[in-house]
Amino acid sequence: MKKYAFNEITSMQYIFLNSGIQVSVFFLSMPRKLAEKAGTDGWIALIIGWAVTVAASLIVIQVMKKHPEGTLFDLLTRYLGNWTGRVAAILFSLYLFYYAYTGLVQAVLITKSWLLPLTSASIVMFLLLIPTYVIARNGLRILGRYAELVFMISSWIPLVYLLLLKDVHWLNMLPVLKEGWKPVFSTVPTTFFSYIGFATTFILYPFLKNKLKASRDIVISDTLTMLGYLFITIICFVYYSPDEIQKYNQPVINMLESIEFKFLERMEMLFIAFFLLIFSLAWIPAMYMGVFCTCWLLGKQDHRNHLRVLWLFIAVGAFFFMPTFNQSDRMNDFLSQVGFGIEYVFPCCLLLYLWMHDRFQWRKRL
Repeated sequence: MKKYAFNEITSMQYIFLNSGIQVSVFFLSMPRKLAEKAGTDGWIALIIGWAVTVAASLIVIQVMKKHPEGTLFDLLTRYLGNWTGRVAAILFSLYLFYYAYTGLVQAVLITKSWLLPLTSASIVMFLLLIPTYVIARNGLRILGRYAELVFMISSWIPLVYLLLLKDVHWLNMLPVLKEGWKPVFSTVPTTFFSYIGFATTFILYPFLKNKLKASRDIVISDTLTMLGYLFITIICFVYYSPDEIQKYNQPVINMLESIEFKFLERMEMLFIAFFLLIFSLAWIPAMYMGVFCTCWLLGKQDHRNHLRVLWLFIAVGAFFFMPTFNQSDRMNDFLSQVGFGIEYVFPCCLLLYLWMHDRFQWRKRL
């Protein structure tokens, strides 16, 4: 009997979960950050970052094939001993909690800035935590269904951005590689932050119904993320001039101010509400998988008590301290550095170790 059969998820749910975790609030400011480093050639860095991410994602899948019915911690326990699995569970839980917290903080700051300027940040945090707990307490299968629902009801958003094409200047994109490849390659590390989150496959893999399609699913997921980033980046680059885009902290939202409908005065307000739904796919699964790690560590089956403790800790903490936009940016920079190590470097090292281990064991049997 499968250990994690109760919460199995379909390929579609896995694709949307993985892509949703990757699309964080960084999405709103990403075109500006790319333009600051590589100008309108920043879109090329996105494609290069996607190629590296797909390679790293496939490495994660290859690692998990070594122990398909267990998570990363089960695999490490099998190959390196009980304490290695426990240390990995602690580190991954801390990483996922930090990932979820940074996403929540940015969502609170944006909500307060655009929607509820007179409401205290702690109250906004509390309001976001209520649906977070309601969804996360029900397990991974409900999270997968929630991801499907969010993607379906948000599928109209790109169509609205196409209305901006009547005011764009495609010449902003030319010439390609204005300053050569150097600015593009120097921007690639910035794009890695756009794609971090795929390492949750270390936990999600044993829950997949059809593991034979895992490699295909993760490539589709990463590609879906890349196409979303590429679409909004190119729209921003052709709508704003190369210098003008750098004046807006969140150009993805600022563009919407030029769209007017007779039945809706401020288009950006509606979009921010939908963006919060999309961004919730970053912090809600991260919180669930973080408490999954702590439950695995203590041998518990029910994750809800751990989730309640985490929920209470964040809610109470928000009344005493709430990061500013500048502090949030520094938190994201740190997350990007840690995420690169955990999601890009660690899987490569682990796969190399497992290959050497299996090869050594095979030679010993001879």
